Amino acid sequence: MALEQEPILRVEKVSKRFPGVQALKDVDFEVYPGEVVALLGENGAGKSTLMKILAGAYHKDVGTLFLRGQEIQPQSTAESQQLGIATIYQEFTLTLNQTVAANIFMAREPRYGGILAPFQLVKIRQMERDAQELLDVVGARVLPGALVENLSVAERQQVEIAKALAVDAQVIIMDEPTSALGSDETEKLFDIIRNLRERGLSIIFITHRLEEVFEVTDRIIVLRDGERVGTLDAARTDVDEIIHLMVGRELKSIFAKEYADIGETILKVEGLTRRGVIEDVSFELRHGEILGFAGLVGAGRTETMNVIFGADHKDAGHIWIKGEEVNITSPEKAVELGLGLVPEDRTNRGLVLELSVLLNMMLPTLKKFARFGWMDRRGARRSAEDYVERLSVRTPSMEQTVKNLSGGNQQKVVLAKWLMLNPQVLIMDEPTRGIDVGAKSEIHSLMCDMAKQGIGIIMISSEMPEVMAMSDRIVVMHEGRVAAILDQADATQERIMAYASGQATLGANGNLKEGQVV
Repeated sequence: MALEQEPILRVEKVSKRFPGVQALKDVDFEVYPGEVVALLGENGAGKSTLMKILAGAYHKDVGTLFLRGQEIQPQSTAESQQLGIATIYQEFTLTLNQTVAANIFMAREPRYGGILAPFQLVKIRQMERDAQELLDVVGARVLPGALVENLSVAERQQVEIAKALAVDAQVIIMDEPTSALGSDETEKLFDIIRNLRERGLSIIFITHRLEEVFEVTDRIIVLRDGERVGTLDAARTDVDEIIHLMVGRELKSIFAKEYADIGETILKVEGLTRRGVIEDVSFELRHGEILGFAGLVGAGRTETMNVIFGADHKDAGHIWIKGEEVNITSPEKAVELGLGLVPEDRTNRGLVLELSVLLNMMLPTLKKFARFGWMDRRGARRSAEDYVERLSVRTPSMEQTVKNLSGGNQQKVVLAKWLMLNPQVLIMDEPTRGIDVGAKSEIHSLMCDMAKQGIGIIMISSEMPEVMAMSDRIVVMHEGRVAAILDQADATQERIMAYASGQATLGANGNLKEGQVV
């Protein structure tokens, strides 16, 4: 990658304003052929807006876009793709009940000729052959005829990349591509990105996992409050410099763990089983404890929490809250018993996207603010506004529709609505996924404050540094079972991964025994 050549993509003085918000202001940057550029910034910094302008989903107010030296003004996502810019969103845009090949060539299927070609039969075999060639480029081990609904998250992402190649994209925008991937799947994605770079393709890589930018990116562009505040050489910078540019202040530690007094057991789970999903899961959670759950993708962590919260039924096992056995048959029952759940999938399970920030935050607490059949709207608003301030939710007003917020701010709204309930137990499934470093620090601090108030917290995290730093104890799961429960002092990355992969157990002397499954 040589910066002496002409950029393939150039953005000049681009600005975009929404009601009450200046999303972008005079943003400049360029991307060169065969270059991977990281686009970083806190939630609300303007990354998503800039990405959607390039993708043709939004129209800029002022400024100029150049592709291969020619000015462009994409009016739609289809037009942007035709120009050579493809976007892979964090939420995939695949049709689940169609085949891999049909998704890759959606609306561009090879058909038998003639003037009525759009109405003629699709050349299935040719489409599958062409799809296989693209799948080979990205190293995907899926069949062109397989249904997308039967693929893993990582495989669906590979199909999205093949779909981008099918439109002959020269610039590929990847929005949080590793957010739902395990470590092995992430490394495979990095291999794909390196391969695409060698083929001369340019990639804009958006991520909140700062360690990733040093793995695959050449340069780093940092946005803050809608403006570009820096461009860095990935090989000549470090995390501290990036964070300083992103947040405009020093962060002493992303994982600022503060210890709370650990009390009596508040939640006890014994022998919890859902056939074919989890089996014989047992653990205890104490007042003021942050209990981390670690494991590889598919280990059963989220499934366990869904059963505890009453979203899925159990086939066997017992649950006690404050020493009393309970039968949680629905999420409503769980809320009545003092449980809250911040789900992994915030858009489908954590929010009502068409409702306002205020109404989303009030949903679990309607009974709390009800007085003799009347709603205490002032009290609810005051409480909601307090949490919006505490969590630094960036929103023009409490009436803003949640779907118009950035992903990180949506996640903060999910957190806020459960905190308004003052739960005894709060289950947090990937609470900082898709959230910038400044917001992560704020959420970790808030978790510590809740623990000091005696709330028991269960935290599922796929980020090893997070689960090791923030947890008082760590439950490691492997294939639907509890493989180990470790005190923080005994939890090393090697030990956690040994249990999570089922390749080792700890001997009596604390050393790893290789080749044994727990």
